[in-house]
Amino acid sequence: MSEHKTAGVRKIEVKQDDDGQRLDRWVKKNVPEIPYILIQKLLRKGQMRVDGKRAKADMRLTAGQEVRIPPVKERGRPDKEKITDKDKAFIKSLVIYEDADVIALNKPHGLATQGGSKTNYHIDGLLDGLKNKEGVRPRLVHRLDKDTSGVLLLARSAKIARKLGDSFKDRNVKKIYWAICCPAPHRAEGTIKAPLLKAGGNNKERMVVDEKEGKIAITDFIVLENALTSAAFVAFWPRTGRTHQIRVHAELIGCPIVGDKKYSRLPEQEETHEARRVAEADLKHMKLSDRLHLHARRVILPHPGRKGTLDITAPLPNDLAKSWKALGFSSNLKEDPFEVKK
Repeated sequence: MSEHKTAGVRKIEVKQDDDGQRLDRWVKKNVPEIPYILIQKLLRKGQMRVDGKRAKADMRLTAGQEVRIPPVKERGRPDKEKITDKDKAFIKSLVIYEDADVIALNKPHGLATQGGSKTNYHIDGLLDGLKNKEGVRPRLVHRLDKDTSGVLLLARSAKIARKLGDSFKDRNVKKIYWAICCPAPHRAEGTIKAPLLKAGGNNKERMVVDEKEGKIAITDFIVLENALTSAAFVAFWPRTGRTHQIRVHAELIGCPIVGDKKYSRLPEQEETHEARRVAEADLKHMKLSDRLHLHARRVILPHPGRKGTLDITAPLPNDLAKSWKALGFSSNLKEDPFEVKK
């Protein structure tokens, strides 16, 4: 990043990697010592300029432009935590695909995608370990639940991040998840349509079906293999991308995902209740892995940087492979079960 100062004024050239980024977000990232509220104030007063002209906060920057940063009383530039060599080796070990535009990780179970109030160790905090030769840090473009493993895509630049984001937004991405459900679904395949909404009160992290206020949520599913009536190997294709969508929809049709402590509730009907208890009892002696049995197996979408299709598959992690083997399920199916499903 080219930068020079004149009497306290800084002029910073926009890098190619930041082409298309909003001005206010660019300043927040590149001049973190200035509080965001002050950034907005300086922009409103015209004290921050782009190529010598006044600019609004939502202006999209172009590589090569020069941003003027006026002298401000700094609060001290925050020191970024440096990741260790062990962390670098770990994040690199998760890479299953990489090219000039995209990186794909096989995210492990138990590791959050981003930080939160009680989450300090997460994928986003490790991405400095995947910087390219120019020192550019990859960007997250979507998320996986902490308890879900599998394909997680990263973009090498802001431009590619926007293109990938548009693909997800336009539902131009096929995401295939593998799961073990107990008991098995009553139907071999189908589509679940149930709008979802965040629960209120003390259950803010839980999603609920709400026909009136919920956002549209659609999930296709196909049963690939059965283990008697106790469990099934099921492929899910979430057509929409709501939080916990597959988990809620699986529970809704009476076949919650094994290991789902948040959404595996016993039904109220006594007959169905007993059937599920029997099915779950059958699995206890199988010594399955103690985790959510949901894995983001495959992602198929238009390549954001060149012609062609990006098709990435994440192998089952060892803990899930153990459960698949215990139930006699195939753990390396290659075909797309939804290929003929429109």
